Amino acid sequence: MSGAARPPAGSYAVDTGTGRVGVVMGHEGPYVRLRPLGGGREWDCPPESLRTATPAERLRAATAYANARSRGEVP
Repeated sequence: MSGAARPPAGSYAVDTGTGRVGVVMGHEGPYVRLRPLGGGREWDCPPESLRTATPAERLRAATAYANARSRGEVP
């Protein structure tokens, strides 16, 4: 996903600037809109700062969300 690639909505990506894993929600101007796994506030990421999330990264993000939910930290 480096360069000017525009990943499709619904794909999983890593914002290399922050290290966060998100689901691609769409595109807004020159940016890609990402949302954390499990929901939450979307953020903008320049396409050159994205790469495809590995299966391990997707699992790690999903597990972190499930753990936070079990602790009552997220809905």
